[in-house]
Amino acid sequence: MSEIIKVGMADLKTCVSPDGITTLGLGSCVGIAVRDTVNKIGGLAHIMLPDSKAIRNGQQNIAKFADTGIEELVRQMEKLGAKRSRMVAKIAGGATMFVFQGNGTNLGQVGDRNVEAVKSKLKELKIPILAEDTGENYGRTVIFYPESGDFHIRAVGKNETII
Repeated sequence: MSEIIKVGMADLKTCVSPDGITTLGLGSCVGIAVRDTVNKIGGLAHIMLPDSKAIRNGQQNIAKFADTGIEELVRQMEKLGAKRSRMVAKIAGGATMFVFQGNGTNLGQVGDRNVEAVKSKLKELKIPILAEDTGENYGRTVIFYPESGDFHIRAVGKNETII
């Protein structure tokens, strides 16, 4: 019997088929699903912020940041037997949930910055992104199945999509 493993905010987990993996409440956060296409080992990271080096004490929770969280996810998958050369990714989230006025700040664009950081890190690691559902102004819940690579995306008031 397969299990659906839950990933919290600023968290990451790995699994082996036939298990699946899910995370709730991707607003400006980004969910990164990575899969070894041969042995069906998968992982999902729920990142909150783009860069650990921009935050004092940023190394306390490496899963919180795109730069450190994706590296750790790949490391854990490799420990289970995955090969980086066979890994592919799908991403979702990175919404603009709030609009801030004034002061010339870009606080409202954290979703955009998260998506950019995730894409940059995956490119650096030579892990291609096969599909994405990012941006807009609504939250998402995702379920990832490493067996098929299906990434189910649910949002309130929208039809479920599979990328």
